Amino acid sequence: MKHPVAFRSLRWTLALLAPCLFAGCGDSDEDDDNGPLYAVTTQLLADDPVESYVVVTSQAEQTSTLSLDNAIKVPGRALGVGVHKSGTLYVVTDESAVVTRYKLNDSRGLDEAGTVSFSSLGVTSLGEYQANFHFVSDTKAYFFDGATAQVVIWNPTAMTVTGSIPLPALVIPDTVLAFSGAVARVGNQFIMPVGWRPVSGIGITRKAGVVSIDTTTDAATIATDDRCGYTHDIAVGSDGTVFLATEAYGAAVRRVQGADAPEPCLLKFNPQTRTIDPTFYRSLEGLVGGGTAGALIPGPQGTAYVRVLDESIAPVLEGTHPRTIASGTGWQWWELNLGTLVATRKSEFPSTSGSIFLYESENQTLYTEFGAGAASTTLRVLGESGRPTLTTRGLSFSFVQLR
Repeated sequence: MKHPVAFRSLRWTLALLAPCLFAGCGDSDEDDDNGPLYAVTTQLLADDPVESYVVVTSQAEQTSTLSLDNAIKVPGRALGVGVHKSGTLYVVTDESAVVTRYKLNDSRGLDEAGTVSFSSLGVTSLGEYQANFHFVSDTKAYFFDGATAQVVIWNPTAMTVTGSIPLPALVIPDTVLAFSGAVARVGNQFIMPVGWRPVSGIGITRKAGVVSIDTTTDAATIATDDRCGYTHDIAVGSDGTVFLATEAYGAAVRRVQGADAPEPCLLKFNPQTRTIDPTFYRSLEGLVGGGTAGALIPGPQGTAYVRVLDESIAPVLEGTHPRTIASGTGWQWWELNLGTLVATRKSEFPSTSGSIFLYESENQTLYTEFGAGAASTTLRVLGESGRPTLTTRGLSFSFVQLR
């Protein structure tokens, strides 16, 4: 699991949410008709069959509980993606290659407004991470598909496929190629981390990777490094330095497999040369004084957060799967100064799940906290001691402000 990242400065009552907004259904008569509206997509993974729900709500920054009554139901694991405050949402699922566009109507509901399929390029599933979709302009967007090792280029206005960027150099036999849910934009360059894991069994591949795309020419450059693996997290320093780090899952694999797994690490990527710096390497465990450490979550300007597992809260039992560890509670927050590389424990932040996503609302940056057994997602404010806001059933891997 990953977090979608918006690289701009991060900005630092129990009431039931009324039925979700669909086809004219509103949150409350007291809500500001012109206030912010958000599309939340949640996946009910415990259901059989798996289904997802797309809900429009105004209460992303308030302590509230999201109702799924009257929501848009989508089979499989769905995502809602789109441009911030555009009034348009593109809904996809892991059960097909079809993108369905929805437009926000005057009743604060969503009207279907066209589809496009990526199947002509061999794509069969679209349900990975929100950040796998990147919107360059009104007429150009990318979709990063690990299964086919390519980037689909499509027009979100005309709802047509316009091309692709094949990436065969990323294919490693007997591994699964996974594009990250955390990305960066530096000027005209879109930077996507890449990770690999074995097709079968538990583990990660000892290889770090980055795909950088010039959004003006669609030219792609691939950089790799064999010193560590699963560097799915990315953050940009105040001087423009791009850092890559092993995500929480990679740290959990290290905790379970010990020295047989790559050490969680911090690397540097140079956007000018589009290479990984061979002279720079830091152990994430070393930065926080030891323990199970992973992740690099963008913080206030010039900082990022590393997560450290507190086993007094979340003990690791024999046979525990790394996914369970990474998604479970007990991960502390440590603030890393990206200039000095000094990390400090943030004890005012509650320990939460290790794998998270970042979402931008009108006034806050929110992060996800996943409940046990994939039962729920609570959004918390990044800052304000992790104040909880919206809670929904299932796992919410995508969030878009519609207006």
